[in-house]
Amino acid sequence: MNGNDVLFEIRDLKKNFGALEVLRGISTDIRKGEVVVVIGPSGSGKSTFIRCLNLLEEPTSGQIIFEGTDCTDKSVKTHRHREKVGMVFQQFNLFNNLSVLENVTISLEKVKKLPAAQAKEKAMALLRRVGLEDKADAYPSQLSGGQKQRIAIVRAMALDPDVMLFDEPTSALDPEMVGEVLKVIQDLAREGVTMVVVTHEMGFARKVGTRILFMDEGVIAEEGTPEEIFEAPKNERTRDFLSKVINVI
Repeated sequence: MNGNDVLFEIRDLKKNFGALEVLRGISTDIRKGEVVVVIGPSGSGKSTFIRCLNLLEEPTSGQIIFEGTDCTDKSVKTHRHREKVGMVFQQFNLFNNLSVLENVTISLEKVKKLPAAQAKEKAMALLRRVGLEDKADAYPSQLSGGQKQRIAIVRAMALDPDVMLFDEPTSALDPEMVGEVLKVIQDLAREGVTMVVVTHEMGFARKVGTRILFMDEGVIAEEGTPEEIFEAPKNERTRDFLSKVINVI
């Protein structure tokens, strides 16, 4: 890999909420084709980190350089950045008053300016990929949590982003629905989609991640391949955390 493979360069990223330091100096690169999985205890800053990458949170200091542009520069248009950086949330964030098809086509028509027929064709193809073509005319209230999250993934993918961010995409799901959502993410990984995934699903992290970031108290305490992190962690805090979640590995 060379410098042209780097999508994100994150340099000494810090984020405070008042007197509370949530991110205390994060530095890492994210390269094309990587599946970077962020793990760690609750309150370690994982979700704040990923929200900063999408500019949903404004960094207190440091740099987030995306495709050569410093996103922390005030001149950067946030909506343009988010077209290239797809985001899937814990709570789906679907439009409840729109049908499944409309949830997907709205961004294609309003952002990509596609004609309605073309937007529908693309949306239906995406729904077919996740096995939900038959739900096109349904509304979110008629869907299971797993179906809602698959629709949320499709909606984010519709804009053909350069990277996908997932903020604990299965945490709001009943256990039996977790697998169907993780399978969609796994399929995207096989297709080479660049992803950053915050998750508590250690089995998924180990199987799908190309690199693991273990966060603790607002810093990256350790990073490495799944084998390095899960089989031979160097940091005592990493070992302690994994020993408590080993039953789901």
